[in-house]
Amino acid sequence: MTPTRSSEGAQSTAAGRSRLLHSLEAVASATTDAQLEAFAARLTEALLKASNLSADAKEAGISFNAAHLLKKNSYPFRYTVSACLKKAFQQETDALERQVSGRSEPSDDTLALVSYEEMDRKLTVGDASRRIEIENTDRYAPLGIRLAYLLARDELPIEKNPFRAEVFLCAINEAWSEFNPDVSAHQMVLPLLQPDVFLDLAPILQALNDVLIANGILPEIPDRYSIKKSNTSQESIKKDNPRDAAIREQLKHLFSPPPNDSATSADDSGTGQTPFSSADLQSQVLQATAASNQLLGYLAGVQKSLSEHQLRADPQSGSHAASFLPNIKKQAPQGALSQVDETTIDLLSKIFDVVFRDQNIPSEIKSLIGFLQVPLLKAALIDKDFFFKEDHPARRLIELLTISSADWDQKKGQDDPLFQTIKRNVARVQHEYDQEVVLFSDVVSDIEAYLSQEESASAEQLSTPIAQALKHEKIGQATKIARQEVALRVGTGEVVAFVETFLENKWVSVLTLAYSLKEEKPQAVEGAVKTMDDLIWSVKPKITREERKELIGKLPTMLAMLNKWLNLVKLDDAERLQFFAELAECHASIVRAPLELSPQRQLEIAIEAARQATERRVQRRASEQAEPEPDSHAVTVQQLKRGTWLEFVQRDGSIKKVKLAWISPLRSLYIFSTRDRLESFSLSAEELAKTLRDDRAAIVLLSGVVGRALAEALDSVGANDPVNAAQAAA
Repeated sequence: MTPTRSSEGAQSTAAGRSRLLHSLEAVASATTDAQLEAFAARLTEALLKASNLSADAKEAGISFNAAHLLKKNSYPFRYTVSACLKKAFQQETDALERQVSGRSEPSDDTLALVSYEEMDRKLTVGDASRRIEIENTDRYAPLGIRLAYLLARDELPIEKNPFRAEVFLCAINEAWSEFNPDVSAHQMVLPLLQPDVFLDLAPILQALNDVLIANGILPEIPDRYSIKKSNTSQESIKKDNPRDAAIREQLKHLFSPPPNDSATSADDSGTGQTPFSSADLQSQVLQATAASNQLLGYLAGVQKSLSEHQLRADPQSGSHAASFLPNIKKQAPQGALSQVDETTIDLLSKIFDVVFRDQNIPSEIKSLIGFLQVPLLKAALIDKDFFFKEDHPARRLIELLTISSADWDQKKGQDDPLFQTIKRNVARVQHEYDQEVVLFSDVVSDIEAYLSQEESASAEQLSTPIAQALKHEKIGQATKIARQEVALRVGTGEVVAFVETFLENKWVSVLTLAYSLKEEKPQAVEGAVKTMDDLIWSVKPKITREERKELIGKLPTMLAMLNKWLNLVKLDDAERLQFFAELAECHASIVRAPLELSPQRQLEIAIEAARQATERRVQRRASEQAEPEPDSHAVTVQQLKRGTWLEFVQRDGSIKKVKLAWISPLRSLYIFSTRDRLESFSLSAEELAKTLRDDRAAIVLLSGVVGRALAEALDSVGANDPVNAAQAAA
């Protein structure tokens, strides 16, 4: 679709276009990463199923081994997929930029022999891509139109779309080949990427469309491709920061095996080689394995004892709202703890200390969380990704419990369904957890399912204020677009002053109404824009007889349309009468002006009109104020997520704690509700930012408890570690 001046939004500059394209890469990566855990689980099941159905014993064995490998190493696989997708997105957007800018790019259209396997792979990818793209036509089509508009192109074929299905399929296939060392298993995954196994591209494509919409890339989209906007994908985007990177580096240092002086010293021959034989190394491995088994066996006994105690414990007593992990270091069997094991216990102890100190978490919930100390320790000892990966199931559980604790209605006490859900799942972990991390995933899913039901019930109760907020945001967006349309025309400086004033003060209201009715009456926008353009044309000089005849012929219809639109928005005041009087006088002067003008006089008129236009353009730019850069509070508001709790200072000085229950699709309006949902109110993004800026509101920090605890622990370690201190001094 060819972009027109009436399209919703202005064309981006080359630099802005490049930034926006690369921001789409980040959005696609973030929304895809959120699905990778579930995708890995589905792929594992598909491989196991293929193993059971295969008539060939060799193929069945390869599938079974591949499934087992993926099940035991889900995190490395997901990391590899994420990296391959990021690389693929970057390559595709870079190629698209090169095409738009006219720069040459390497061509692979050379004649070459293609192996049968490669040809078969391309056919498989092609067939799968077409199925996926057909299923997602309603999102791919508007995305292609918006990308074409951004790039100032008439159209963007699906094969040029950087986020087409083929890109996802090839990246996943490449990641599988990197992940699995068995070459014979490399061809197994691609045929399994059916809709029931493959990623759900709908929320990914929706997120990309939403970003383009939010950045003013708003060409006309055919109604059949209209899609509902969602804020889910946007809320999932989280950028890394230098502090997180520093924490990861410190963790790597802490978990690195301590240097062995005898192993690193030179032998008597002076060769610098280690004096250990293979038998020595094997002995060390066996000793380490025995120590690990001894430790896990000891912890299993502690877990069983605590599980029996939990059945008799009263959560209200808060008896387990304290970390007893340090005692495990003292009481564990001699020789069972390595230096890395002790570090693991210390870090996990700090995490629970932070939880137990948090005044925002009720003591009853703390007590339940306390029963998870041993299961989480076992999980962290087995898999150090607990400290490195925010999406580790065991880590997600403790984060989820701390966040959801604010939703517990303490007036209902232990009879509250949320409390019962937490208690039931904590007991399940205590009783059932051995070494299978999937149990944590099941528990997290169960709690999240309950919270999701509660959110749905909350949204239903808030349906009236949400409907009002959506209407308000719709009007706000329509007003923004209306002002852009007027600015595109008056910004040239060629519109006479009184018409310019009329458009900015009156016609913006008309265009706002038209754009707000666009879904119900799409022809309204076209009519309002055409009437505006006809008005601007009518007051321009008409030098020839034909131009004046055309003006006289169009005036009745144009004036009727002007009055019709002004009546619809109920603009009937003295300014309207004054405008039409000036308009009539302007038209009369155009019609009465001398016709016979010499070429020199025509040139003089044109030069004078250009001079006046330039002056008006300069004056407008001088009077325009640049939009202020968003401060940290505005950025904080844009990064808020549903479910976040905030404390507002009331006029009497009291504190009201409320939950962010809903965010509008364009993040311009926020609805808050009390825990019992009996009271709700809304704030615009600007109002909320000002409230935070004036210290009349504060965010209740419940999320990120593990990250905060690690930062606190590692700061303490860094201050007391002579090695780190020496490095810092150097």
